[in-house]
Amino acid sequence: MSHDDFAVEPVKGLPERPPEGEHILWQGRPNWWALAKESLNIYWVAAYFVGLFAWRFITLSDQTSLATAFSASFPFIILGAIACALLIVMAYVQARAAVYTITNRRVAMRIGAALTVTLNLPFTQIANANLDLRKSGTGTIALDLLGDTRLSYIVCWPHVRPWVMRRTQPALRCIPEAAKVAQIISEAAEARVSTPVIERASPASAVAAE
Repeated sequence: MSHDDFAVEPVKGLPERPPEGEHILWQGRPNWWALAKESLNIYWVAAYFVGLFAWRFITLSDQTSLATAFSASFPFIILGAIACALLIVMAYVQARAAVYTITNRRVAMRIGAALTVTLNLPFTQIANANLDLRKSGTGTIALDLLGDTRLSYIVCWPHVRPWVMRRTQPALRCIPEAAKVAQIISEAAEARVSTPVIERASPASAVAAE
């Protein structure tokens, strides 16, 4: 029997239904392979174990036969393959658990595989959105927050701007068509910030004004 941990969500990726006047403009999640490359540095990990294999093989090849040197060095390749497989699984799980949502009022991020949290980031609290675009079209959009808003780098990882820890910047990591998504955020934020807020005055304040 299948079980969906997020079946209780009234709207995919959101803890509750959007209030009246708010509507979803875009939803997506990270590309898991791009996440493995850029966030988990799978290429660097693979290169590290290949380097250990080469160093061990070259060191032993002067002392023993090539076959013996290869056999003694090959465990590094096995360890590297296991490490890379674990990183791939981690990237896939993180990508599948994440849902990024852009509405006409905010950016919402449901993130976390073991500890799931939802970040609600109104456009009025976002100072800047920085796009890191790759040749493949995938990219990361980091959100620089206003005021004293503080987020935990560890809790939000890997959905953060890398190595920016003093003021954690939540990020839509490794998303396809990142330039298009950045344009959606730009237009929605501009429209939201420029919308005047009209408050209805109470009768008492109206009399005082007279």
